[in-house]
Amino acid sequence: MTSGQRTDGLTIAMWAVAFCVMCFIYLPVLIIIFYSFNPDVVNSFPMKGISIRWYEKLMENTSIWKSLQNSLMVAFYGVTCALILGIPGAFAIYKYKFPGKVFFRRLVTMPLMLPGIITGVSLLHFFILAGARLSLTAVIIGHITFLVPVVITQIYARLERIDSALEEASMDLFANRIQTFFHVVLPNIRTSIIGAALLAFTISLDEVPVTFFLTGRDNTLPLEIWAMLRTGITPEINAITTVIFLFSVVIIVMSQWFLGKDEAKMRAK
Repeated sequence: MTSGQRTDGLTIAMWAVAFCVMCFIYLPVLIIIFYSFNPDVVNSFPMKGISIRWYEKLMENTSIWKSLQNSLMVAFYGVTCALILGIPGAFAIYKYKFPGKVFFRRLVTMPLMLPGIITGVSLLHFFILAGARLSLTAVIIGHITFLVPVVITQIYARLERIDSALEEASMDLFANRIQTFFHVVLPNIRTSIIGAALLAFTISLDEVPVTFFLTGRDNTLPLEIWAMLRTGITPEINAITTVIFLFSVVIIVMSQWFLGKDEAKMRAK
């Protein structure tokens, strides 16, 4: 057997493994999308037809739309605060040297590695000891704890790829640090900021463990769906799950597109 034949065989095997992995991940999602058009209450195969009945019923479900509004509000404020804290944080880690910098960089990413249940329980005890009421405000604070590391890691990775000569040239032209940041650094990291914001928005929208421990009477969309599942899976749940999935895919594709523009820009340089 020649070397080329071995390579072809290895390529086919890798494609087969990749195909199996993709089926394992996405086949359940495709089944949900398929059954969201089931005209019957009970999911059965083969279906007796195709109907958008459950999407129409979804439009009339006020609790779903209220929970969606709550989720969008939490995600918006969480991402906004994460950007306000994360952009200066990433810039400080990139620009300045201080004792324990390496340890601090690793400490910042810890909320991403911790299970959400640990973060949720910890924040729950904190709010109880502080005498604060559990509400959507508490949920927003909880989301900020893991959205800030997302923003910092994305922005910091982009800052490390900026040519330092650009900042030096700006300073040589008598621009101060603030002017250099807004006219040189910020335009170079703009697409990364948008990509990080979109990625953080998606993570916040789908988050469950932290939200479960910190929410009060107002449910977010994932918790509302979880409450509906206690009475059994219906095509209405399949419909809202399909909508969330498609929305998340759009957001993720947009975020990767913006981040990919940075990569292309760096390769062009």
